[in-house]
Amino acid sequence: MLRPSKIVCVGRNYRAHAAEMGTDVPKEPLLFLKPPSSIIREGEAIKLHKVSTHIEFEGEIGLVLGHRISHASEEEAMKALTHLIALNDVTARDLQKSDGQWARAKGMDTFLPLGKPAPVPDDLDNVTLVTRVNGEERQRALASDMVFPIPFLLSYISKFITLEAGDIVATGTPAGTRQMFAGDVVEVELVGLSRVTNPVVAGD
Repeated sequence: MLRPSKIVCVGRNYRAHAAEMGTDVPKEPLLFLKPPSSIIREGEAIKLHKVSTHIEFEGEIGLVLGHRISHASEEEAMKALTHLIALNDVTARDLQKSDGQWARAKGMDTFLPLGKPAPVPDDLDNVTLVTRVNGEERQRALASDMVFPIPFLLSYISKFITLEAGDIVATGTPAGTRQMFAGDVVEVELVGLSRVTNPVVAGD
């Protein structure tokens, strides 16, 4: 089972999502971390912690590293990319806005559903991300829609943060994020590659 030492995430990496959040696209990748303790797997429940009143799904393309990289070129970084993984960067949107930093809003238990890793396809740009809630499509985007493309992201992150084998990079969510409610079922799919489906329940 995949056990990353860390999950490095990229914020506002799709123009339409930045617009729906009322913010600009950053000039450089906006990075934050999620703890490994936030990970859940297929079928496990996303908990709506009572400390927040507005928790949203964020379907994303995840990148899994096969070996350690530091200060890597884009070519070197891509050689370390061995798998893609469907993930849900669950976010307490109210806390994200109020806290001034995102550790609590994005790092709570159950806030990182992960699918099964899939080998990287030859046509990386056309990897399609789809998020569904109760069977209804809410998000759809291609990897090529990202502001900062995958090779650049991996190289950029490695300039500051050493990425170890098994670490995950979450590449950002496209437009269409919405609040989740107890009883919902959220599915994030990298079409033909990886999928994770989770029920949503009331939390403590």
